[in-house]
Amino acid sequence: MAPAQRSCRVLLLIALLTALPLLAIVAAAAAGAATATTLGNKAALMSTTQSSPIVSRIAFGSCANQSAPQPIWDAINKFDPQLFIWLGDNVYGDNKRPFRIFGKERTIGPWKNVPRFFPSTEEELQRRYEMAKSNPGYAKLREKAQVIGTWDDHDYGLNDAGKEFTGKNTSQRLLLDFLDEAEDSPRRKQAGVYTSYLFGPKGKQVKVILLDTRYHRDPLFSDGSILGNSQWRWLERELNGPGSEITIIASSIQVISNLSATTAPLFSMEAWGRFPKERERLYKLIDSSKRNGIFFISGDVHFGEITRYDCGCQYPLYDITSSGLTQAVEKAVPSSLAFFLRVIAWLVPSTMRVFGPYCRYRSCTYGQPNFGAIQVDWNSIPQRLKIELRDLNGESVAGVDFLLSELQLGNKHMTSKRGWGYQHHCSVETDLPWILRYCLAFLFFGAVTVAIMTIVLLVSVILSVGNMFLRKYKID
Repeated sequence: MAPAQRSCRVLLLIALLTALPLLAIVAAAAAGAATATTLGNKAALMSTTQSSPIVSRIAFGSCANQSAPQPIWDAINKFDPQLFIWLGDNVYGDNKRPFRIFGKERTIGPWKNVPRFFPSTEEELQRRYEMAKSNPGYAKLREKAQVIGTWDDHDYGLNDAGKEFTGKNTSQRLLLDFLDEAEDSPRRKQAGVYTSYLFGPKGKQVKVILLDTRYHRDPLFSDGSILGNSQWRWLERELNGPGSEITIIASSIQVISNLSATTAPLFSMEAWGRFPKERERLYKLIDSSKRNGIFFISGDVHFGEITRYDCGCQYPLYDITSSGLTQAVEKAVPSSLAFFLRVIAWLVPSTMRVFGPYCRYRSCTYGQPNFGAIQVDWNSIPQRLKIELRDLNGESVAGVDFLLSELQLGNKHMTSKRGWGYQHHCSVETDLPWILRYCLAFLFFGAVTVAIMTIVLLVSVILSVGNMFLRKYKID
């Protein structure tokens, strides 16, 4: 080997031996930095997980006419919810013709030739959403609370409409715009607006499941499907997934109450009870999921009430109905007649309604504007859940207050008998004896009969007295 080559190799060896400690230091530093970065990311992830905000105040409501005054937002903002849930009829996007028996456009009666309700154009529906979104009270709520929601018929586009409504895809896009749904959200790609959310850290989690009772619903009186096959499969996955301390199932229409069974043939309302097979399927799915902490919230009917069903699951199922934020049955009549509406509400039999000391009126219904308020006391031992209906001033008009452990498997209520062969919170309205089930119709038609007989009697008396005077004058 040449001396030059030997010298070169010696120099390389010396350089390598000199560089090895430096490389070791650099490698150690790099490894330390990588470890620090990894630990930092884990710490950040843990911090994010641990600091996930605890949700303890939730408000919900439905039936808000964008063209009507909406003072109720003041009470909702005063409640200071962390989350607000729309339950449908977030705007009134359809239109209605006046009641007419005669004329060119007849909307009622045997000669009806046009439907009373008809949809708006896309531009008009968008304008109504913009009007609702710009309401100062609602805008204030959006600044401090997360807003989520589903729809009902009037924001879906047409009164009482189901899967047959041709404008549903346009309505879906406009609703999701109103809710500030992300452009890449799965809700913008699926058929229907159903979705779910999970709030809070482990041990204090609240899951909210928003159902879509419109997009796939079969016609009324069909006893067909409300949710459709794809939504049923999704709901089964949601209920059988990881547990949470509380699971709120939001339905635009009432789940437990079926007042149509006791108010027919005078009037009827949409409800799961009008699709008995679907409701039974829902109860069975909840029961088989073995999931704790489930209750329903609903809207639609323009009054508030709380119902409970003890025979559908291994613990009591509650349905808190809040309706509406602007639309309410007592606002549809002169104030002097509001008392009679409350009497009627008290007379209508209900096997599911919760009666108790928290009710403002004896009927335990509330026919003025209202919203729902949920408060979870996570710090109490044991933890408590309080759910109320509140009025325009934020005062409670009905409510329930119980331990969260009440909504756990194996905690069935003892249903109480109230005579007439049915069990309160267990027997459905259609099981009531016919004389009790149709008592409102009997009272109404009885009152009409008495009124007609009274009028006939008065007319007869007037005619008789008139004839007497005529005969007397003739004799004279």
